[in-house]
Amino acid sequence: MKTFFTLIILTISNLGSGQTKLTGQIKDEKGEPIPGANVFLLNTYDGTTSDVDGKFEFSSAETGKQIFVVKFVGYKEFQQEVELTGQTIVIRASIQEEINQLEAVTITAGAFGASDESRRTIFRAVDIATTAGATADIAGALNTLPGTQKVGEEGRLFVRGGDGNEARTFIDGLVVLDAYGPSAPNTPSRGRFLPFMFKGTSFSTGGYSAEYGQALSSALVLDSRDKSEITRTDIGIMSVGADVAHTQVWDRSSLAAKIQYTNIRPYFGLINQEIDWELPPASIEASSAFRQQIGKNGLLKVFGNLNHASYSLYNHAIEDYSIKQLYDLTNDYSYLNGFYKQSLNDKWSVRGGMSYTFNRNDSYLDADHTVEVDKGIHVKAVAEGSLSDQVELRTGLELINHNYRLTIDPVNEVEFENGFNEVISAGFVEADVFASNNFITRGGLRVEYNNLLSKIFTDPRISLAYKTGKQGQVSLAYGKFRQSPKNQYLRVNNSLESEKADHYILNYQLITNSRTFRIETYYKKYNDLIKFNHGNANDLTNNGKGYAKGLELFWRDNRSIKNVDYWVSYSYLNTERDYLNTPFAVAPTFASAHNFSVVYKHFVSSLKSQLGMTYSYTSGRPYNDPNMDQFNAEKTKSYQDLSVNISYLPTSQIIVYFSCTNVLGRDNIFGYEFSTTPDVNGVYAGRAIRQPAPRFLFLGIFITLSKEKSVNQLPTL
Repeated sequence: MKTFFTLIILTISNLGSGQTKLTGQIKDEKGEPIPGANVFLLNTYDGTTSDVDGKFEFSSAETGKQIFVVKFVGYKEFQQEVELTGQTIVIRASIQEEINQLEAVTITAGAFGASDESRRTIFRAVDIATTAGATADIAGALNTLPGTQKVGEEGRLFVRGGDGNEARTFIDGLVVLDAYGPSAPNTPSRGRFLPFMFKGTSFSTGGYSAEYGQALSSALVLDSRDKSEITRTDIGIMSVGADVAHTQVWDRSSLAAKIQYTNIRPYFGLINQEIDWELPPASIEASSAFRQQIGKNGLLKVFGNLNHASYSLYNHAIEDYSIKQLYDLTNDYSYLNGFYKQSLNDKWSVRGGMSYTFNRNDSYLDADHTVEVDKGIHVKAVAEGSLSDQVELRTGLELINHNYRLTIDPVNEVEFENGFNEVISAGFVEADVFASNNFITRGGLRVEYNNLLSKIFTDPRISLAYKTGKQGQVSLAYGKFRQSPKNQYLRVNNSLESEKADHYILNYQLITNSRTFRIETYYKKYNDLIKFNHGNANDLTNNGKGYAKGLELFWRDNRSIKNVDYWVSYSYLNTERDYLNTPFAVAPTFASAHNFSVVYKHFVSSLKSQLGMTYSYTSGRPYNDPNMDQFNAEKTKSYQDLSVNISYLPTSQIIVYFSCTNVLGRDNIFGYEFSTTPDVNGVYAGRAIRQPAPRFLFLGIFITLSKEKSVNQLPTL
């Protein structure tokens, strides 16, 4: 028996001596401690997070050479080889900020270029996910930047006097025909794609590259993630649904899949709504992303998204609330994107791919049945590289096939159908010429052929940039842009010309020590806008015109206050349009002269939480009251919103997330709608277009299961 206990003691002693303790401290390049950093041994379960003073300590039973890793959002990954021998190892790790990502609200980001990049704004997924009030919606976060107007009843991007159709979305350079989900009348829609899919979200408010066509005011360019590095399972339990995702990683490939169920019905049952829902929205969505490394320098990306959504509500007559119609909508959507890129040598590379969009709306207004089907294919190939040390070239070809059909089957009437099949083939060439270290010119030309018009169009674009100092630069840009009319107009008249806009932009930007200042002024001239002939919506012309001009200011600072990132933006807009059914040039009903936003984010290490706050102000928007003598002379009161959120990490793998929009409960009014005929007293009845509810509350618990226990969903909420 004595021998038996001796063996047990020796065994325990040997186990204990086989453990290696790793301890130390994580600091930044300035010597400041980093709290909440993930520290672990690569490809093991061993790791922890640093405390308030950046210190850590954990033990491992592994032996031999291992890789010690430090990860923290916004900093470069730190790796160090260690030899585990059972003795205590002390590690002093200094990690460096990823300046190009964390600083770059504008793409200048330490380098400068006479291009769309000099005016383009980049958001990472974590920027979008942690912006209060955005509810992890890309457009919601971008609406805190200069150049945008808050149009709360739409939820889309409205940029520099352009409507929500003029800001086009591209994924890996390929157009998305409809990037927003279905929404009820006068309620905001959400983007179909979640920010975690993308490594960079680039937002151009004007003057963008000749590579991007069919975008009149803005290009939202989403660059999808490359091959995943960690096998993980993510589970989300939310107040409006649930989701589960899994990522499987192999040596040279990865596959990620996610299914999400959203049902707003229980929530709407608890919170009173302005809308008379018969059946509030519900949807189910499935998405997958496959990545395969090919050869030494090739990468294939395939992404697919399927969505089914439905809702029904009662539309009440403006003049008599008791008169109502039941509106029922079912939406089926699918998107497929295949993309390939390959480096040919040190100077040249090629990329390209194909996207397919399918969108079907099946709706009933009482018994009247309407089916709307929108389909599109986009194929693109691009080559880019250096002709010399002073000249860089980008050129490509693309084809967009857009097919749209609308079928209306009213009760006791003849079925009606119309639509179009538009094919646009295009080519572009663009060159960057480096005249010196301080001056760059980019010249580009885009050529398009439209089968409906049997015409060829050429759109020149040019940009200049001059470096005024180590961190500052001045940029100047001009370009011609065109976009086909909206589906609802082109289906009526297939021979309508593209709507056009000329952009003129002057910009100064200064980036220093993680602080960004930008001031920009612009002028945009519209031509060939859609106009109703004699007020008849079925008699359309291209006789509309307009302008937009303004001034924008932006400041971002994530250096001055420890663990704080904040930005402030202001936009002034002066715009008028003579288009659609307006009798003369007036400010559009979606345009507001003044837009102001403050976004504040604070990581409180002692609470293991990130706190966020966003305040938005928008001056009153014009609207037309038919009871008044002057057309479009009335204005709404100002829009104001204070939203907050908090992300709490009880453990490194679990996040509890809460957000609340419009915490002060302000009654924001976006406009007014009026009856088409007056009453017996000659008065047109009207009503306000309000938020569906004063606030929107969201609560979610997000769990990550992975070999590296320190990984969580904070960057991808």
